[in-house]
Amino acid sequence: MEYQEIVHRCFRCGFCKFTENYEAINCPSYLKSGLDTFAPGGRMWLIRAWLNEEVQNSRKYWDILYSCVTCGNCKAHCIIPSLKDALLNIFEAAKAEQVSYDLVPPVVGSYFKAIQSYGNPYKEPQDKRSEWAEGTGIEAFRDQEYLFYVGDVGSYDELGKKMAKSVATLLCKSGLSIGFLGDKENSDGNDVKTLGGRELFQKLSERNIKTFRKKGIKKIITLDPHAFHTFTYDYPKMGGDYKVWHYTQILAGLIKEKKLPISQFNVKVTYHDSCYLGRHNSVYNAPRTLLAAIPGLELVEMSRNKANALCCGGGGGNFFTDFLGSGGDGPASLRIKEALDSGAEIVAVACPMCSKMLDDAIKDQGMENRLSVQDVAEIVNQAMPS
Repeated sequence: MEYQEIVHRCFRCGFCKFTENYEAINCPSYLKSGLDTFAPGGRMWLIRAWLNEEVQNSRKYWDILYSCVTCGNCKAHCIIPSLKDALLNIFEAAKAEQVSYDLVPPVVGSYFKAIQSYGNPYKEPQDKRSEWAEGTGIEAFRDQEYLFYVGDVGSYDELGKKMAKSVATLLCKSGLSIGFLGDKENSDGNDVKTLGGRELFQKLSERNIKTFRKKGIKKIITLDPHAFHTFTYDYPKMGGDYKVWHYTQILAGLIKEKKLPISQFNVKVTYHDSCYLGRHNSVYNAPRTLLAAIPGLELVEMSRNKANALCCGGGGGNFFTDFLGSGGDGPASLRIKEALDSGAEIVAVACPMCSKMLDDAIKDQGMENRLSVQDVAEIVNQAMPS
Protein backbone atom coordinates (compact mmCIF):
# COMPACT_ATOMS: atom_id res chain seq x y z
CA MET A 1 0.00 0.00 0.00
CA GLU A 2 1.20 3.53 -0.71
CA TYR A 3 2.57 5.20 2.47
CA GLN A 4 2.83 1.78 4.15
CA GLU A 5 6.36 2.56 5.31
CA ILE A 6 5.24 5.49 7.53
CA VAL A 7 1.94 4.23 8.99
CA HIS A 8 3.76 2.92 12.07
CA ARG A 9 4.96 6.43 13.00
CA CYS A 10 1.61 7.33 14.56
CA PHE A 11 1.76 6.69 18.33
CA ARG A 12 -1.81 7.79 19.08
CA CYS A 13 -0.97 10.93 21.03
CA GLY A 14 -4.53 12.13 20.42
CA PHE A 15 -3.80 15.73 19.41
CA CYS A 16 -5.36 15.02 16.00
CA LYS A 17 -8.90 14.97 17.35
CA PHE A 18 -8.83 18.31 19.19
CA THR A 19 -9.31 21.93 18.23
CA GLU A 20 -6.28 24.20 18.08
CA ASN A 21 -6.66 25.26 21.72
CA TYR A 22 -7.44 21.68 22.89
CA GLU A 23 -10.71 22.84 24.44
CA ALA A 24 -13.00 20.71 22.29
CA ILE A 25 -13.06 17.45 20.34
CA ASN A 26 -13.23 18.24 16.64
CA CYS A 27 -13.05 14.83 14.90
CA PRO A 28 -16.56 14.02 13.61
CA SER A 29 -16.19 10.23 13.63
CA TYR A 30 -14.81 10.23 17.18
CA LEU A 31 -17.59 12.56 18.34
CA LYS A 32 -20.18 10.23 16.84
CA SER A 33 -18.75 6.99 18.22
CA GLY A 34 -16.94 8.04 21.40
CA LEU A 35 -14.35 5.37 20.62
CA ASP A 36 -10.64 6.00 20.08
CA THR A 37 -10.62 3.48 17.25
CA PHE A 38 -12.67 5.96 15.20
CA ALA A 39 -10.22 8.79 15.88
CA PRO A 40 -7.43 9.33 13.32
CA GLY A 41 -4.82 7.67 15.54
CA GLY A 42 -7.02 4.64 16.10
CA ARG A 43 -7.71 4.41 12.39
CA MET A 44 -3.97 4.51 11.70
CA TRP A 45 -3.32 1.62 14.09
CA LEU A 46 -6.19 -0.35 12.57
CA ILE A 47 -4.80 0.15 9.05
CA ARG A 48 -1.40 -1.04 10.27
CA ALA A 49 -3.03 -4.11 11.82
CA TRP A 50 -4.82 -4.84 8.53
CA LEU A 51 -1.57 -4.51 6.60
CA ASN A 52 0.10 -6.92 9.06
CA GLU A 53 -2.86 -9.33 8.64
CA GLU A 54 -3.67 -9.03 12.34
CA VAL A 55 -7.26 -8.09 11.51
CA GLN A 56 -9.45 -9.10 8.60
CA ASN A 57 -12.01 -7.25 6.54
CA SER A 58 -15.31 -6.93 8.33
CA ARG A 59 -18.25 -4.55 8.59
CA LYS A 60 -16.63 -2.99 11.65
CA TYR A 61 -13.36 -2.40 9.78
CA TRP A 62 -15.32 -0.70 7.00
CA ASP A 63 -17.31 1.39 9.48
CA ILE A 64 -14.10 2.74 11.01
CA LEU A 65 -12.17 3.22 7.77
CA TYR A 66 -14.99 4.93 5.85
CA SER A 67 -16.29 7.05 8.72
CA CYS A 68 -13.50 9.57 8.05
CA VAL A 69 -15.09 12.66 6.49
CA THR A 70 -11.73 14.08 5.31
CA CYS A 71 -12.36 17.29 7.26
CA GLY A 72 -8.62 17.80 7.71
CA ASN A 73 -8.72 18.54 11.43
CA CYS A 74 -6.19 15.74 12.06
CA LYS A 75 -3.87 17.11 9.39
CA ALA A 76 -4.02 20.55 10.98
CA HIS A 77 -3.07 19.33 14.45
CA CYS A 78 -0.83 16.29 13.96
CA ILE A 79 2.51 16.87 15.72
CA ILE A 80 4.57 14.38 13.66
CA PRO A 81 6.05 16.27 10.66
CA SER A 82 6.35 13.20 8.42
CA LEU A 83 2.70 12.27 9.02
CA LYS A 84 1.06 15.68 9.14
CA ASP A 85 0.58 16.08 5.39
CA ALA A 86 0.13 12.37 4.76
CA LEU A 87 -2.75 11.42 7.08
CA LEU A 88 -5.62 11.94 4.64
CA ASN A 89 -3.55 10.39 1.85
CA ILE A 90 -3.01 7.30 4.02
CA PHE A 91 -6.72 6.93 4.68
CA GLU A 92 -7.41 7.33 0.95
CA ALA A 93 -4.72 4.78 0.10
CA ALA A 94 -6.22 2.28 2.57
CA LYS A 95 -9.59 2.65 0.82
CA ALA A 96 -7.88 2.32 -2.56
CA GLU A 97 -6.53 -1.03 -1.32
CA GLN A 98 -10.09 -2.12 -0.67
CA VAL A 99 -10.97 -1.19 -4.25
CA SER A 100 -7.97 -3.08 -5.65
CA TYR A 101 -9.03 -6.27 -3.85
CA ASP A 102 -12.71 -5.70 -4.74
CA LEU A 103 -13.56 -5.47 -1.05
CA VAL A 104 -15.44 -2.16 -0.93
CA PRO A 105 -18.62 -1.94 1.16
CA PRO A 106 -21.81 -2.40 -0.91
CA VAL A 107 -22.87 1.24 -0.49
CA VAL A 108 -19.51 2.45 -1.84
CA GLY A 109 -19.72 0.00 -4.72
CA SER A 110 -23.20 1.28 -5.54
CA TYR A 111 -21.92 4.86 -5.52
CA PHE A 112 -19.12 4.01 -7.94
CA LYS A 113 -21.52 2.08 -10.18
CA ALA A 114 -23.96 5.01 -10.32
CA ILE A 115 -21.16 7.35 -11.37
CA GLN A 116 -20.00 4.90 -14.03
CA SER A 117 -23.48 4.14 -15.39
CA TYR A 118 -25.29 7.46 -15.04
CA GLY A 119 -22.50 10.02 -14.67
CA ASN A 120 -23.88 11.07 -11.28
CA PRO A 121 -24.73 9.43 -7.92
CA TYR A 122 -28.42 10.31 -8.22
CA LYS A 123 -28.94 7.98 -11.22
CA GLU A 124 -30.57 10.85 -13.08
CA PRO A 125 -30.26 11.54 -16.83
CA GLN A 126 -27.67 14.02 -18.05
CA ASP A 127 -30.26 16.34 -19.60
CA LYS A 128 -31.56 17.16 -16.09
CA ARG A 129 -28.27 18.89 -15.28
CA SER A 130 -29.62 22.05 -16.93
CA GLU A 131 -32.96 22.33 -15.11
CA TRP A 132 -31.64 24.46 -12.24
CA ALA A 133 -30.56 27.23 -14.67
CA GLU A 134 -34.07 28.19 -15.83
CA GLY A 135 -34.78 31.85 -15.14
CA THR A 136 -31.24 32.76 -14.07
CA GLY A 137 -30.10 34.30 -17.37
CA ILE A 138 -27.02 32.10 -17.61
CA GLU A 139 -26.25 30.73 -21.06
CA ALA A 140 -24.50 27.64 -22.36
CA PHE A 141 -20.75 28.01 -22.46
CA ARG A 142 -19.41 29.14 -25.83
CA ASP A 143 -16.46 31.48 -25.48
CA GLN A 144 -17.26 33.34 -22.25
CA GLU A 145 -14.47 34.31 -19.88
CA TYR A 146 -15.60 32.04 -17.05
CA LEU A 147 -17.15 28.59 -16.72
CA PHE A 148 -19.59 28.17 -13.85
CA TYR A 149 -19.07 24.55 -12.75
CA VAL A 150 -22.05 23.34 -10.73
CA GLY A 151 -21.35 19.67 -9.91
CA ASP A 152 -23.63 16.77 -9.00
CA VAL A 153 -25.23 18.13 -5.82
CA GLY A 154 -25.92 21.52 -7.38
CA SER A 155 -27.41 19.86 -10.45
CA TYR A 156 -29.69 17.28 -8.83
CA ASP A 157 -30.31 17.92 -5.12
CA GLU A 158 -33.22 20.31 -4.47
CA LEU A 159 -31.29 22.52 -2.04
CA GLY A 160 -28.24 22.32 -4.28
CA LYS A 161 -30.25 23.48 -7.31
CA LYS A 162 -31.64 26.38 -5.30
CA MET A 163 -28.09 27.34 -4.37
CA ALA A 164 -26.85 27.09 -7.98
CA LYS A 165 -29.73 29.29 -9.10
CA SER A 166 -28.92 31.94 -6.46
CA VAL A 167 -25.25 32.08 -7.45
CA ALA A 168 -25.89 32.13 -11.21
CA THR A 169 -28.49 34.90 -10.81
CA LEU A 170 -25.98 37.13 -9.03
CA LEU A 171 -23.16 36.39 -11.47
CA CYS A 172 -25.40 37.24 -14.43
CA LYS A 173 -26.74 40.42 -12.78
CA SER A 174 -23.17 41.62 -12.31
CA GLY A 175 -22.54 41.40 -16.06
CA LEU A 176 -19.82 38.78 -15.68
CA SER A 177 -18.99 36.88 -18.87
CA ILE A 178 -19.99 33.39 -17.75
CA GLY A 179 -21.50 30.18 -19.11
CA PHE A 180 -22.26 26.66 -17.93
CA LEU A 181 -21.94 23.21 -19.46
CA GLY A 182 -25.36 21.78 -18.65
CA ASP A 183 -25.66 18.22 -19.94
CA LYS A 184 -22.02 18.35 -21.05
CA GLU A 185 -20.87 18.64 -17.44
CA ASN A 186 -19.43 15.58 -15.67
CA SER A 187 -18.69 14.73 -12.03
CA ASP A 188 -15.50 16.38 -10.77
CA GLY A 189 -14.55 13.14 -8.98
CA ASN A 190 -13.38 14.54 -5.64
CA ASP A 191 -15.57 12.21 -3.55
CA VAL A 192 -14.76 9.27 -5.82
CA LYS A 193 -11.07 9.87 -5.09
CA THR A 194 -11.51 10.21 -1.31
CA LEU A 195 -13.42 6.90 -1.31
CA GLY A 196 -10.44 5.19 -2.94
CA GLY A 197 -11.77 5.03 -6.51
CA ARG A 198 -8.55 6.20 -8.11
CA GLU A 199 -9.04 4.56 -11.50
CA LEU A 200 -12.56 5.98 -11.80
CA PHE A 201 -11.30 9.39 -10.69
CA GLN A 202 -8.64 9.23 -13.39
CA LYS A 203 -11.31 8.59 -16.03
CA LEU A 204 -13.55 11.40 -14.76
CA SER A 205 -10.74 13.93 -14.59
CA GLU A 206 -9.44 13.01 -18.05
CA ARG A 207 -12.95 13.38 -19.47
CA ASN A 208 -13.36 16.80 -17.84
CA ILE A 209 -9.94 18.00 -18.97
CA LYS A 210 -10.76 16.92 -22.52
CA THR A 211 -14.08 18.83 -22.40
CA PHE A 212 -12.47 21.94 -20.91
CA ARG A 213 -9.69 21.86 -23.50
CA LYS A 214 -12.12 21.41 -26.39
CA LYS A 215 -14.15 24.41 -25.26
CA GLY A 216 -11.12 26.56 -24.49
CA ILE A 217 -11.95 26.89 -20.80
CA LYS A 218 -9.24 28.63 -18.77
CA LYS A 219 -11.12 30.11 -15.82
CA ILE A 220 -13.53 28.19 -13.60
CA ILE A 221 -15.89 29.36 -10.85
CA THR A 222 -17.20 26.48 -8.76
CA LEU A 223 -20.34 26.17 -6.70
CA ASP A 224 -18.96 23.33 -4.61
CA PRO A 225 -15.80 23.64 -2.46
CA HIS A 226 -15.03 19.98 -3.18
CA ALA A 227 -14.78 20.71 -6.91
CA PHE A 228 -12.79 23.87 -6.12
CA HIS A 229 -10.32 21.73 -4.20
CA THR A 230 -9.84 18.97 -6.76
CA PHE A 231 -9.62 21.39 -9.71
CA THR A 232 -6.97 23.34 -7.77
CA TYR A 233 -4.81 20.49 -6.48
CA ASP A 234 -5.51 17.28 -8.42
CA TYR A 235 -6.24 18.31 -12.00
CA PRO A 236 -2.93 20.18 -12.59
CA LYS A 237 -1.09 16.89 -11.98
CA MET A 238 -2.92 15.49 -15.02
CA GLY A 239 -2.45 18.48 -17.31
CA GLY A 240 -5.58 20.37 -16.32
CA ASP A 241 -4.15 23.68 -15.18
CA TYR A 242 -6.85 26.33 -14.68
CA LYS A 243 -7.47 29.48 -12.72
CA VAL A 244 -10.08 28.38 -10.19
CA TRP A 245 -12.25 30.38 -7.81
CA HIS A 246 -15.00 29.51 -5.41
CA TYR A 247 -18.04 31.66 -6.10
CA THR A 248 -17.74 33.53 -2.78
CA GLN A 249 -14.34 34.87 -3.86
CA ILE A 250 -15.80 36.21 -7.11
CA LEU A 251 -18.92 37.69 -5.50
CA ALA A 252 -16.84 39.42 -2.81
CA GLY A 253 -14.85 41.13 -5.56
CA LEU A 254 -17.97 42.10 -7.49
CA ILE A 255 -19.52 43.74 -4.44
CA LYS A 256 -16.29 45.58 -3.69
CA GLU A 257 -16.33 46.89 -7.28
CA LYS A 258 -19.98 47.94 -6.75
CA LYS A 259 -21.18 45.71 -9.58
CA LEU A 260 -23.88 44.31 -7.30
CA PRO A 261 -26.02 46.87 -5.42
CA ILE A 262 -26.84 45.93 -1.83
CA SER A 263 -29.63 47.32 0.32
CA GLN A 264 -30.73 46.89 3.94
CA PHE A 265 -31.39 43.40 5.28
CA ASN A 266 -31.86 43.22 9.04
CA VAL A 267 -31.02 39.70 10.17
CA LYS A 268 -28.65 37.88 12.53
CA VAL A 269 -26.44 35.37 10.72
CA THR A 270 -23.71 32.91 11.66
CA TYR A 271 -21.44 31.42 9.02
CA HIS A 272 -20.50 27.72 8.85
CA ASP A 273 -17.04 27.10 7.38
CA SER A 274 -16.97 24.30 4.83
CA CYS A 275 -13.89 22.12 5.43
CA TYR A 276 -12.94 22.04 1.75
CA LEU A 277 -13.21 25.82 1.46
CA GLY A 278 -11.80 26.75 4.86
CA ARG A 279 -9.46 24.25 6.43
CA HIS A 280 -8.26 22.72 3.15
CA ASN A 281 -7.93 25.97 1.18
CA SER A 282 -7.83 28.77 3.79
CA VAL A 283 -10.75 30.67 2.24
CA TYR A 284 -12.23 32.17 5.38
CA ASN A 285 -12.62 35.86 4.57
CA ALA A 286 -14.53 35.92 1.26
CA PRO A 287 -17.86 34.56 2.61
CA ARG A 288 -17.65 36.78 5.67
CA THR A 289 -16.79 39.81 3.52
CA LEU A 290 -19.93 39.18 1.49
CA LEU A 291 -22.13 38.96 4.56
CA ALA A 292 -20.49 41.94 6.28
CA ALA A 293 -21.17 44.10 3.20
CA ILE A 294 -24.93 43.85 3.76
CA PRO A 295 -26.28 46.83 5.75
CA GLY A 296 -28.28 45.72 8.77
CA LEU A 297 -26.90 42.19 8.81
CA GLU A 298 -25.30 41.19 12.11
CA LEU A 299 -22.66 38.51 11.68
CA VAL A 300 -21.97 36.41 14.79
CA GLU A 301 -19.49 33.56 15.13
CA MET A 302 -20.06 30.08 16.50
CA SER A 303 -17.73 28.93 19.27
CA ARG A 304 -15.86 26.81 16.71
CA ASN A 305 -15.08 28.77 13.58
CA LYS A 306 -12.57 29.20 10.76
CA ALA A 307 -9.66 26.74 11.23
CA ASN A 308 -11.43 25.22 14.25
CA ALA A 309 -14.87 24.86 12.66
CA LEU A 310 -16.67 21.57 13.19
CA CYS A 311 -17.37 19.63 9.99
CA CYS A 312 -21.01 19.01 8.99
CA GLY A 313 -20.12 15.35 8.36
CA GLY A 314 -20.70 15.30 4.60
CA GLY A 315 -17.12 15.09 3.30
CA GLY A 316 -15.12 12.07 2.22
CA GLY A 317 -18.11 10.68 0.33
CA ASN A 318 -20.17 10.40 3.52
CA PHE A 319 -22.79 12.67 1.95
CA PHE A 320 -23.63 9.73 -0.33
CA THR A 321 -22.59 6.70 1.76
CA ASP A 322 -23.76 7.85 5.22
CA PHE A 323 -21.26 5.78 7.22
CA LEU A 324 -21.29 8.42 9.93
CA GLY A 325 -25.06 8.50 10.17
CA SER A 326 -27.25 11.24 11.60
CA GLY A 327 -28.94 11.77 14.94
CA GLY A 328 -28.42 14.06 17.92
CA ASP A 329 -24.78 13.06 18.41
CA GLY A 330 -23.85 13.52 14.74
CA PRO A 331 -21.62 16.46 13.75
CA ALA A 332 -24.40 18.25 11.83
CA SER A 333 -26.67 18.17 14.88
CA LEU A 334 -23.87 19.38 17.13
CA ARG A 335 -23.17 22.17 14.66
CA ILE A 336 -26.80 23.27 14.71
CA LYS A 337 -26.70 23.44 18.50
CA GLU A 338 -23.68 25.73 18.23
CA ALA A 339 -25.54 27.90 15.74
CA LEU A 340 -28.51 28.17 18.12
CA ASP A 341 -26.17 29.12 20.96
CA SER A 342 -24.82 31.97 18.83
CA GLY A 343 -28.30 33.54 18.75
CA ALA A 344 -28.40 33.55 14.94
CA GLU A 345 -31.57 33.28 12.88
CA ILE A 346 -29.78 31.95 9.80
CA VAL A 347 -26.85 29.59 9.30
CA ALA A 348 -25.07 30.80 6.17
CA VAL A 349 -23.28 28.17 4.09
CA ALA A 350 -21.16 28.17 0.95
CA CYS A 351 -21.34 24.46 0.07
CA PRO A 352 -24.32 22.48 -1.26
CA MET A 353 -23.38 19.45 0.85
CA CYS A 354 -23.21 21.53 4.03
CA SER A 355 -26.57 23.05 3.14
CA LYS A 356 -28.27 19.66 2.93
CA MET A 357 -26.54 18.17 5.97
CA LEU A 358 -27.35 21.13 8.24
CA ASP A 359 -30.89 21.55 6.91
CA ASP A 360 -31.60 17.88 7.64
CA ALA A 361 -30.19 18.31 11.16
CA ILE A 362 -32.53 21.26 11.82
CA LYS A 363 -35.50 19.17 10.71
CA ASP A 364 -34.36 16.17 12.79
CA GLN A 365 -34.30 18.39 15.87
CA GLY A 366 -37.57 20.17 15.06
CA MET A 367 -35.87 23.57 15.03
CA GLU A 368 -37.40 24.91 11.82
CA ASN A 369 -39.15 27.74 13.71
CA ARG A 370 -35.88 28.92 15.30
CA LEU A 371 -33.22 28.53 12.62
CA SER A 372 -32.85 28.16 8.87
CA VAL A 373 -29.98 27.32 6.54
CA GLN A 374 -29.33 29.64 3.60
CA ASP A 375 -26.58 29.87 1.06
CA VAL A 376 -24.48 33.04 1.18
CA ALA A 377 -25.66 33.95 -2.35
CA GLU A 378 -29.28 33.47 -1.35
CA ILE A 379 -28.79 35.94 1.51
CA VAL A 380 -27.14 38.43 -0.87
CA ASN A 381 -30.03 38.02 -3.31
CA GLN A 382 -32.47 38.92 -0.54
CA ALA A 383 -30.47 42.08 0.12
CA MET A 384 -30.62 43.20 -3.51
CA PRO A 385 -32.86 46.24 -4.22
CA SER A 386 -36.21 45.13 -5.64
